[in-house]
Amino acid sequence: MANIILEMRNITKTFPGVKALDNVNLKVKEGEIHALCGENGAGKSTLMKVLSGVYPYGTYTGDIFFKGQKCEFKDIKQSENLGIVIIHQELALIPYLSIAENIFLGNEQANRGIIDWNATTNHTKELLKKVGLKELPNTLITTLGVGKQQLVEIAKALSKEVKLLILDEPTAALNEDDSENLLNLLLEFKKQGITSILISHKLNEISKVADSITILRDGSTIETLDMKKDHVTEDRIIKGMVGRDLVNRYPKRESKIGDIIFEVKDWTVYHPLQDERKVVDNVSFNVRRGEVVGIAGLMGAGRTELAMSIFGRSYGKKISGKLFKEGKEIHPTTVNKAIDNGIAYVTEDRKEYGLVLMDDIKRNTTLANLKKVSKGLVVDENEEILEVEKFRQKMNIKCSSILQKTGNLSGGNQQKVVLSKWIFAEPDILILDEPTRGIDVGAKYEIYTIINQLASEGKGVLIISSELPEILGMCDRIYVMSEGKITGELKGDEATQEKIMKLVINQD
Repeated sequence: MANIILEMRNITKTFPGVKALDNVNLKVKEGEIHALCGENGAGKSTLMKVLSGVYPYGTYTGDIFFKGQKCEFKDIKQSENLGIVIIHQELALIPYLSIAENIFLGNEQANRGIIDWNATTNHTKELLKKVGLKELPNTLITTLGVGKQQLVEIAKALSKEVKLLILDEPTAALNEDDSENLLNLLLEFKKQGITSILISHKLNEISKVADSITILRDGSTIETLDMKKDHVTEDRIIKGMVGRDLVNRYPKRESKIGDIIFEVKDWTVYHPLQDERKVVDNVSFNVRRGEVVGIAGLMGAGRTELAMSIFGRSYGKKISGKLFKEGKEIHPTTVNKAIDNGIAYVTEDRKEYGLVLMDDIKRNTTLANLKKVSKGLVVDENEEILEVEKFRQKMNIKCSSILQKTGNLSGGNQQKVVLSKWIFAEPDILILDEPTRGIDVGAKYEIYTIINQLASEGKGVLIISSELPEILGMCDRIYVMSEGKITGELKGDEATQEKIMKLVINQD
């Protein structure tokens, strides 16, 4: 029988008004990949923050045993000294420092207080080789894509002689190739005897690499499954996560498609810093009333740049082309003008661009349409509370109250607040950029239901998504982008993953 490297017993953690963890138990075997599954808000990240000392001993109840020894971590440094290293969903790299500087930040290779740069560079080269990254140690982080930054974080963990590697949604922002490389790297680490805990909502990835799965729901342990012995299926995991069978991943919708509500013609956008680089190249498309239109493509295809440039020219330079709403040309040259023209944009980066994390749910929800809850120039707080309470119930936002800070919500509930904000703005056209990124299957279903409701109200919905099953399951019509251009258009009922991928790589 394999040794137990980690045991967490009866862990309970409470925040004001919320019990985040309720007597959670977790056992992890040495040398395995142990997946942690659950809906947003189930307590997965909170449990790992307790383990790593982000939430220090004394702020929770229960016991942690690592390699048989009881641990009472006061901070993250103490857990790292034992070889427990956590990589958070939001990468903690400093963009304008080099790879080498980031890897050894706080763990400098020094002699008598003076950094030994030769040793730093040589150790960095060794670590980069282990994670399969070919960049030079002096490369600035800001020049790397998200996938490579994730590998730098893992190299940083290896520099601390990691014994238990915790990865919180490591592939949430990665494309399929980068995700595949990362999963293969975890399997390679397993051969080297490194134990991993993988938090992920992507059940296909878990099925590929995990040896065991612990499922959390509403802050409690539901069950731990052995992937080989227990004949684990995705449906069984989902049932454990959401407490019910989820027969259809995508809610059915009867499409009632009307006339063209929004049209883009010959839209071209240049990079804001590289004047001669086209990021959107002569793109034309349309969306009809009651229609859900998808834009598929790889990261870097220009989809987000297209959406942001349309939304008040939030991105790009030397923008040319025409926009039409219900047949009339419009000129939304600022975000305010875009909102006034009935256009809403739900960003792919909800933390950076979608929400004011330090503010409460109430303020975030009404921010894009304050005039709706104002008398003259004064916000009517009673009216504001009534409106936001309606959205809290309609969107099923799990929170202590609408006065809770959005920064303290789970990712899925933050996404529901962003959607609430833009629905409250009463738009005619909604552009949804990766609307379910980092969200569990239960919350995804709720968001899909909201999208269908918006379409049934006659709004035009544009979905940008890197998940092909999502595009195929939700869209009436699909455009495919590659290298800044539209390479094809498919009807939803005729589209397949194979047809989309042929257009993605620009093959006939």
